[in-house]
Amino acid sequence: MEKKKKKIQDISISAQETILGALKKMDETYKRLLLVFDKGKFINVLSIGDIQRAIIRNQPMGAELKKILRKETRLSYENEAFSEIKKRMFNFRAECMPLLDDDGNLKDVYFWEDVFPKEEKRIKRKLDLPVVIMAGGKGTRLKPLTNVIPKPLIPIGEKTIIEEIMDRFTDVGCNDFYLSVNYKAETIKHYFLHLNNESYNIDYFQEEKPLGTAGSLYLVKDKIQKTFFVSNCDIIIDEDYSAILEYHRENKNELTIVSALKNYPIPYGTIETRNDGILSELKEKPELTFQINSGMYILEPHLLNEIPENTFFHITHLIDNIMKRKGRVGVFPVSEGSWKDIGEWDEYYKSVLK
Repeated sequence: MEKKKKKIQDISISAQETILGALKKMDETYKRLLLVFDKGKFINVLSIGDIQRAIIRNQPMGAELKKILRKETRLSYENEAFSEIKKRMFNFRAECMPLLDDDGNLKDVYFWEDVFPKEEKRIKRKLDLPVVIMAGGKGTRLKPLTNVIPKPLIPIGEKTIIEEIMDRFTDVGCNDFYLSVNYKAETIKHYFLHLNNESYNIDYFQEEKPLGTAGSLYLVKDKIQKTFFVSNCDIIIDEDYSAILEYHRENKNELTIVSALKNYPIPYGTIETRNDGILSELKEKPELTFQINSGMYILEPHLLNEIPENTFFHITHLIDNIMKRKGRVGVFPVSEGSWKDIGEWDEYYKSVLK
């Protein structure tokens, strides 16, 4: 019982807390659903999706949670049969389910890991989309290790970086991979040849010279005819990929950038003044939050025809071109803890030592 109380306490948060505070709590607890209380009374649940939708609507990170809560939420009540509650959790992939009495008071919380066997994973929607992984770089930020091993094959635990990336896609039914290779290409091909993982259907395409972060995509324009993911080979995104795709399609985006929310605390009080030098505002140790380009994207296949042949071309060039012709480029945010940039030593150490 004490263990259950601790789990509930860990995911409880005040309605007066901010969006930024909720994101930090989610990252700290590795949970994507929080229980929101107002003056000690349970009022609703808050999901990572609620926060992402609020950020997409340009809600400030300092906005209080009570302003972004859903009006309709899937909850359970004491008079319901446990079998129905269990079914609801399973169908909606709910990591936890609050149980309320007739007056709306929180009586208990069912957690997925307590309701279902350990081997019963939460259902993930099968996307069945192609995935392009840009694996041709030299990995200069990870030298001298990359002088010997190509960056995609650097180990994390019992797997390599690129396997960690690919496995997150195979979990949602994306098994067709197109790997853009250049530096130590034969080593990468040799590794996968002997790995013999039947979950990976791999098609290689090789740059004859460095073509930037998107220039090599022209090589697959006759192979990919539907919406597809693009990922750098040194980033890991722990997120619901189906939610990213749903956002992309609902907004009819041509290209969606997955952004990571990066928070920078300022260790000093900051001052803002009017034109005459008179103090207008004093903030004690504020925190600044930016959306960082994570290195993952969703693209529509017609964009492959806009990649110039055999030309150095970054994906930012493609994005600029889409925006110039008034095309739709969306941004889907994920929390700071959901993004790992393993292409540099500090983050690599964190991932290995975790």
